[in-house]
Parts: sequence; C-alpha cells; structure tokens
Amino acid sequence: MLLATIFILQQFTRWELLTDVLGVLVFVAIAILLPRLKGITLYLTSAFVVGGVALMLVQKADADMWFGAAGMNATIVTLFAFAPLFGIPVRLPKYVAALQRFYETKVQSGVALFAGTQLLTQIMGAFINVGSISVVYHLAFVKPREAGMSKLLANALNRGFAGAILWSPYFAAMALITSALGVRWSELLPYLVVLTLLSFLVSMAIDFRKLLHPEGKVENRQSEDSTTPIEGVDGRSGFPIGLAVYLISAIAVILIMESFIDLPMVLITCMTAVTVPLIWCLFQGQSAIYREGIVNHIQVTLPSLKKEITLFLAAGFFSGSIGATGIGDYLPALLEPIPLPIWLSFSFMVVILMIISSLIGLHPIVLVTIFATGIDPAAVHMSANDYAILLLGGWALSNPISPASAVNNLLAGLFKKTVFELASPNYKYAACMAVLLLLFMLAIRL
Repeated sequence: MLLATIFILQQFTRWELLTDVLGVLVFVAIAILLPRLKGITLYLTSAFVVGGVALMLVQKADADMWFGAAGMNATIVTLFAFAPLFGIPVRLPKYVAALQRFYETKVQSGVALFAGTQLLTQIMGAFINVGSISVVYHLAFVKPREAGMSKLLANALNRGFAGAILWSPYFAAMALITSALGVRWSELLPYLVVLTLLSFLVSMAIDFRKLLHPEGKVENRQSEDSTTPIEGVDGRSGFPIGLAVYLISAIAVILIMESFIDLPMVLITCMTAVTVPLIWCLFQGQSAIYREGIVNHIQVTLPSLKKEITLFLAAGFFSGSIGATGIGDYLPALLEPIPLPIWLSFSFMVVILMIISSLIGLHPIVLVTIFATGIDPAAVHMSANDYAILLLGGWALSNPISPASAVNNLLAGLFKKTVFELASPNYKYAACMAVLLLLFMLAIRL
C-alpha cells in the first residue's frame, strides 16, 4: 500500500525524488517477499533479480538507472492495491443468488452452457480478476455435468478470462501497456472489442462438435470447496438487472473520466475503484458489505497476491535493465534482411516468442514488459496504438497455455488435474488466435 501511495503521489507531482523513493521501496519489497516464495515463482523471481543486477553492473549504471528500472512495474502493484475493490458489489448476495437461478433455469444446452460460461467469465473477470473463475465455476456446476462437458467448461473458463485480458481496464496487462506506451484505453477499445468477439467465435468453433455430443458419465463437481446455495432467490430467472447496470456504469465512468481528465489510466482506475463501489453499495443500502469488502481486501486479497507482486516487480526490474542496454535500437537492423515489412516480421516474432515462452512456463508479463518498455514502436514502424493491440493480443492468447498463469493453477485445483492437462486443450485455440491476431493487425493497418 505504501508503494502504491508513493507511485500515485509521483504521478500527480512528477517529483523526481519520489522516483528514487519508489525504486528503494521496490527493492525493499522484493527483499522482504522473496524468502516467502516457493517453487517456480521463487526460481523465476530470483533469476530476474540476479539477471537485472548483472546487466546493471555490466553497464555501470548510475543510481537513477537502478531506481528507474526497479519502478518499472510499480503501475501493476498500484492496480493490485485498488482494482479488486470493483468486485465488492459483484458479490452482493442477491446478485449471486440471481445468477445461480439464471444458470439453473436458462442455461440448459451444452452450447448455451459453454457460451454463457465463457461470456460470464469474461464479464466478471474484467472486474474481479482471477476471483471470477471460482464464482463462475460454482455457477456452472449448479447441476451435475458429463465428464466431457466438464472439460469443455474448463476451456470456457480459461478462454473467457483470456478475453477479459484483451479489453478490461482493470487488468495488469492494460495498466502496464497503456502507461508504458502512453496510449488511451478508450482509443483502443473499439479494436479490442472486435478482437474479443473474434476470440469468442474461435473458441466456439474449436469445441463446437464436442459441445453437441459431450461424452462420459455424469459427475458433480460441487464438493467441500463449493459455495452453498444462497437463500432468498425469487421466482425470476433472468440475468440480474442491477448487476448489469453496475457493470455498465463502472465501464462508463472510466470512459467519461478518461475523456475529460488528463491523467494516466491507472490513476483513473484507482480513483474509480474506490468511489464507484462505495456509491453503489450505499445506494443499495449495503454499506456493511463495502466495509467487509475493504477489510477482506486488506487482510486476505493483498496478502494472497504476494507471489504475483514479487514476480511482477522483479520482472519489471529485469526488463528495465534490458531496456537500459538499448537493445530496442538494434532490433530493426536485425529484421531488415527478412523480406517482409518490419512491422509484420516484428509482430510475427512477438507472437511466436510469447507462445514459446508461455509453453515453457514463463509468465506473459515478462516479455510484454520487455517489449513495452524497451522497444520504441516507431523503431519497428508501428503506431503506439497498433503496438498496444499486438501486445495485449499476445498476452491474451498465451495466458491459457501458460502453466505459470494463475488461471491454470486455480483451475487445476478445482478440476483435480495438472496445469498441463488444463492448458493442453487450448493449444489449438492459441494457434488459431495467433494467426487471427496477425491478420487483424494487417487489416487495421490497411
């Protein structure tokens, strides 16, 4: 919270001393949190820190370069500190009860269940991030499902979350890319909505035949970790209007504020995350729910994010140290021998590297941070908006196949499978989206 506060003050005041303070806080945070990590997150974070330090020492970087590199991903930590507050009204009991009733009565066929689960995950994910997976999972398994349908629902949850990465203003991906490239979310949104729709259609097409004839015996995945049914559901079974109004309002406020207030996207998001849920809960007479949500956020949500926070800070430092080497200045020369426009060969390279790195367990944020902060879009003959769309698309298509992603690890626990079993059905989806992303980039540049 202190790091987020200093970052916000630095953004408002542009006081250079706060940049140094921010860098010091990042190193302190990494030093405190690193010993608490385990497994692959510990190894990756340690590698980023050691690699970043080595690069800085080789370049004989001064203190300003060290602190500047350390604060590279402070934007994301600031978003972690505030963005989850958007999810407080989403969890109001009457909304969850209405959604449960909606699933029980309206979502019947396999196709409708798959499509509804993917769309709802995308919508809920945009506001409550990874928490949407558990919420929608328990809604989808209100009734027992065939084993084949269970596997397909895992795909729907995974790809729905990937769709949210593409357009949500409350995600780390959007905060990092818009702040690093200095682009406006509202200008990207029309293109991202189209790309999100295409990703949904690709997902449906890949599994459509299996949806018509799911195989396997009926199984019920509601277990001891399941949410218990909520009492007080009325006879209506439509999508809760109040929830829909809240979700639309939260997006509308961001769009309006970005149009009239000249502030970075992350600051607008943080201000909205504090005020909009508070106003909504007060309007609904649920101020106690808001207070409970704040307490839960401070005592549970933030501590649970220590792995992501440490990894993202270390990845930011590493990417900042790479950017300090000036590698972005040499990249166009390396691409010139390829008989394609530089922007196209570069886009192809980005997509391939994102897929390969994700398959071997590297979180998408690592490469995206390096690309966003270390390479000038003009150097590869791209506008900042086009470059942002490319990086967001690369992150979204690689997340479902990464064994390091939070979504695959959460789904592995829910479905009692390994992360590789959850990721492998999405290889075809990622390949199709990679081709589609390149064609989409070509289309918007014509």
